[in-house]
Amino acid sequence: MRVRLFAILRERAGSESIEVELSDGATVATALAALSEHPALSAVLARMPVRMAVNRVYASPETPLGPDDELALIPPVSGGAGVHARVTGDPLSLGTLAERVGSARTGAVVAFQGVTREVERLEYEAYGEMAEERILEILSDCAKRHGLEGAAAEHRTGVVALGEPSVIVAVSAPHRAEAFEGAREAIDRIKAEVPVWKREVEHDGAQRWAEGEQPPLDRQEEPAL
Repeated sequence: MRVRLFAILRERAGSESIEVELSDGATVATALAALSEHPALSAVLARMPVRMAVNRVYASPETPLGPDDELALIPPVSGGAGVHARVTGDPLSLGTLAERVGSARTGAVVAFQGVTREVERLEYEAYGEMAEERILEILSDCAKRHGLEGAAAEHRTGVVALGEPSVIVAVSAPHRAEAFEGAREAIDRIKAEVPVWKREVEHDGAQRWAEGEQPPLDRQEEPAL
């Protein structure tokens, strides 16, 4: 079946569409699984939440596919500079991230960085693939809820020395109120939902894992009462 591509997916594939081979009884989930193995798309699909549109309607994973259906793979939409997420062992740059979210409609950019304090260093461990996907979902939610033009966040892994940033967030919006609200929700949710853990190392060498909270269930996973 032919699958139409747009924006970053089209650029990565170098084509406006690609062909996938599906058997009888295939569903949207089957098509997504096949697309995730495509050499040009596997890396970006591993970290980007996408939707499949069937006959120009957003479809659930269980939606059955027919031979005459029009399929399209839809990357996150925000109406502005887009969303960006990265989990990395490299040093973070707040200025670079703030520049990334700007657009012609931007009237306000709000940026936040969380830095190591009081202890000699922090050591971060992450479920990297899930962490990036979750950050993208959070930023997409915040962009939609607060009318953001752009939203970006990055989180360090490994050793983060005293005074260095471990997490940074930048958002843009036409007005400052939306930008402040969007940035606040983004960092609060990243701290609560993203699978990242930190170990505190004191100046005397003493170490301990920082206490945390159980992340909330996804809405679709909540048990029935």
